Amino acid sequence: MNEIDKLEALRRSLLTAELDAGETQALADQMGVITLCDGEVLVAEGDMCKILFLQAAGAIQFYLNRAGHEEILYQMQVGECVGTRSFIDGSAYLFGLRSVGDTSVLTLESAALEVLDEDHPRLLYRVMRAFVLITHETLARLRLEDAELRHYLLKSGGRY
Repeated sequence: MNEIDKLEALRRSLLTAELDAGETQALADQMGVITLCDGEVLVAEGDMCKILFLQAAGAIQFYLNRAGHEEILYQMQVGECVGTRSFIDGSAYLFGLRSVGDTSVLTLESAALEVLDEDHPRLLYRVMRAFVLITHETLARLRLEDAELRHYLLKSGGRY
């Protein structure tokens, strides 16, 4: 993935919602790239990982193994991030992340973000604000999906 592709992937993400062009470029310079083949595991359930992942191309599925049965929880869209909590506190993943088809993921380690603090003092603050936006967007999507499922199951308030 070249530098232009990294910038384009970042621009499609809430991660850069409040960043100017210089800050976005500085952040892109600190981000790594992982390329995965179909079925390759990015993070296994229970892994400790202090890296933020941004879906740049392809698809990543969240999966969970329950009593020997694999359950697909979600499939990320290009521009979505995962790992905000682990990035901050190093907590273990409760689910696994696996590639669907050929996939490119941008990575950001906390040490790489801290390096930018001297040249871009507001960048860390703006990225942390973006983490809050990302979390709120995820919660809003989950609330909507929950409401739609309840309406479907109870056959109330929807067109089913």
